[in-house]
Amino acid sequence: MARLEPYFPKSHGRPRVDDRRVLSGIIFVNRNGLRWRDAPKDYGPHKTLYNRWKRWGAMGVFSRMMEGLATGADRKTVMIDATYLKAHRTASSLAGKKGGLGRLIGRTKGGMNTKLHAVTDANGRPLSFFMTAGQISDYIGAAALLDGLPKTQWLLADRGYDADWFRDALEAKGIKPCIPGRKSRNEPIKYDKRRYRRRNRIEIMFGRLKDWRRVATRYDRCPTAFFAAIALAATVIFWL
Repeated sequence: MARLEPYFPKSHGRPRVDDRRVLSGIIFVNRNGLRWRDAPKDYGPHKTLYNRWKRWGAMGVFSRMMEGLATGADRKTVMIDATYLKAHRTASSLAGKKGGLGRLIGRTKGGMNTKLHAVTDANGRPLSFFMTAGQISDYIGAAALLDGLPKTQWLLADRGYDADWFRDALEAKGIKPCIPGRKSRNEPIKYDKRRYRRRNRIEIMFGRLKDWRRVATRYDRCPTAFFAAIALAATVIFWL
C-alpha cells in the first residue's frame, strides 16, 4: 500500500473509505470474474466498490499505477506482441452500426474479441499496453506503441512484425530489431537466435494476465473499464 498510495487521488471533504479494504475488494472481483453485487461483505458495500472502480478507472489511476511502478525496470531489451481477449455477449451486444469499433470489439474467426498489444521488458513484465478491436492488424498496434518505446538496445518480436517500415523506424530510434523474417521474403533475414529465445516470456505474461477472469473474458462494454482491469492485473501480478 505504501507503494500504491502516491497514485491515489487526494480526498476532498469527507474522509474516504478505507483504501486497502476497497482496493482488495476490487482485486477480488476482477480476479474471480464476479458480479459486483456478489462481492463478499467483508469488503464493504458492493456499490462502494463499483463506484470507486468506475471513478478511478475513468481517471486513469490504475494505468498510472502500472506505468509508475514500471519505471525501475531493466529496459536494455524489450519485447512486443499481441493477444486476443474474448468478448462476452454482455459486452458485445447492442454494438451499433459500426460493429462495436467504438467499444474496441471486433469479429474474427474466433468470434467477438478485443486485441491487446503489449510492450514488456526482458523478463516479460509489462511496460505499456494498447487496445484495439480484434480484427485490427498487429502493425497498427506496433505503430501506436512505437513513439512510447523506452530507450533500449534490442526489440524482440515474432515474424508477424516483420515489415521494412517497422525495422527502419526502430533503427531510426537506435534500436536493433531481433525479428525473424516472413517465409515469403526472397532473401532470409538474419537475427540473433540466442536472444530471440527469451521472447517466450511475453507469451507467459499474457497467460498470467488471463488467469484473471475479467481479463480473459471481457464483460465490460466500456473499453476504459476493461483497460483498467488489465492495468490493475498487471500491477498486482508483476509489479507488487
